[in-house]
Amino acid sequence: MSGMMSGARSTAPIVRLTGIAKRFGDCHAVRDASLEVAAGEIHALVGENGAGKSTLMRILAGISPPDAGTIEVGGRDVTGWTTAQAIDASVGMVHQHFMLVPTLTIAENVILGREPMRGLAIDFARAEREVTAAAEKSGFRMNVRQLVRELSVGEQQRVEILKTLVRGARILILDEPTAVLSPPEVEELWRVLRALRDEGGTIILITHKLDEVAEISDTITVVREGRTVARFPTAGTSPASIARAMVGRDVVLAGDATIARRDERVVALAPALDVRHLVVSGEQRQRAVNDVSFTIQPREILGIAGVEGNGQSALIEAIAGLRSVESGEIFLDAADVTSMPVSDREERGLAHIPEDRHRRGLVLDYSIADNLILGRQRSYQRRGGMLDRTRILADARAAIAVADIRPSDPMMPARALSGGNQQKVVIARALARETRVLLAAQPTRGVDVGAIELIHARLRAARDSGAAILLVSAELSEILALSDRVAVMYGGRIVAIVPRSVASEEMLGPLMTGASA
Repeated sequence: MSGMMSGARSTAPIVRLTGIAKRFGDCHAVRDASLEVAAGEIHALVGENGAGKSTLMRILAGISPPDAGTIEVGGRDVTGWTTAQAIDASVGMVHQHFMLVPTLTIAENVILGREPMRGLAIDFARAEREVTAAAEKSGFRMNVRQLVRELSVGEQQRVEILKTLVRGARILILDEPTAVLSPPEVEELWRVLRALRDEGGTIILITHKLDEVAEISDTITVVREGRTVARFPTAGTSPASIARAMVGRDVVLAGDATIARRDERVVALAPALDVRHLVVSGEQRQRAVNDVSFTIQPREILGIAGVEGNGQSALIEAIAGLRSVESGEIFLDAADVTSMPVSDREERGLAHIPEDRHRRGLVLDYSIADNLILGRQRSYQRRGGMLDRTRILADARAAIAVADIRPSDPMMPARALSGGNQQKVVIARALARETRVLLAAQPTRGVDVGAIELIHARLRAARDSGAAILLVSAELSEILALSDRVAVMYGGRIVAIVPRSVASEEMLGPLMTGASA
């Protein structure tokens, strides 16, 4: 198989799952799935959102028992084992959504449940030394005394990975590990995974990113609608073939599409969004956004490229009204909204797709239907203040059909959906009303190729209908696929704005790292 070192790895499967099935109520999460993973390989598990990938791996990790089928690890039948038994057998899982305690430090989170003791007290000094040493060995640069709540999303992901490695995982399951990492952080992670593999470790990687599958994996297994439908070596397999197996049809990949963009020769229109000399405070009195100015016209997508952590999140949140502005002005259709509350901005046609769907986008215990009307409940009120549940459900069913949300039950809680389907709910709500300005932050994070195709089509349709869109994405291919103009942020500033016709990865890369301006 591609990438496997001759003589260094056994061909006997260290993990074998056979005929696995799992139901949650009426939902068949996994129907008949099988998986074989060789010792000392990086194995990619791919499929659409809701295909059953995460459920299958939670079963392997002992988090959820299967309804049917068998699990073998190291040639031993471990069907129905517990999480503790899986950890004792060196099987560890890094989840897509973090399981960290925000009020504890990095070191405290990593050693939680296995604290080093000095007499009757926890030896925090020893814990910090051990976690620092482990972080350095793994190539993660971090201050282990820093509180988790002060970390960026990408930094929290690194803590999750470190926590699993410190606990001795030799079979490491990673669920969308790069969804929140910048390109340099991804390369750092690949280095860690390759080193682990070359030392005899085994990695199962759940990912939607086909370029990652091609770059890092040795073998690929594809699941669709809860069933295993394909298994092949990575070498010689094209992204288009993987996408076809995942979705069951040909898919237009972002890098392959010929995109119809707004004609750059169009007569200039009054800007729908006008940001002037914006300054937003960051941590420790530093400026997260430092004197940023730009405009976006109706029927235009301005994409912001940049390594995460260079002010993009603060910029989006300030325009959305979620973060206070130190100085500068924000205009929507010539109206100064700099000090307006979120609700007033929304009334003027501002919509927001937040980068963190759990913290900003959803109430996880609410149904899909109730999440789709968040912020618009008043428009569904009857006389007397009661909500019109019949109309809410009817509109929810229509939105679910358009957005292809799975399962399609409007009463299902958002918590029960896969990450990609949760993202579809957030986007469906943002596009449900007439939108003048759309702030789209990481709109396809954790989403499969079929859903990416649909979301891109919806963003283009919103632009063509007259919306001005500010797009922030860690995926440079997405910026290039969708944008009419491209801005680059570095160190809280916009260092360049160029037409899409002249933008390229070779041009933008040095700007993103501060190497040129």
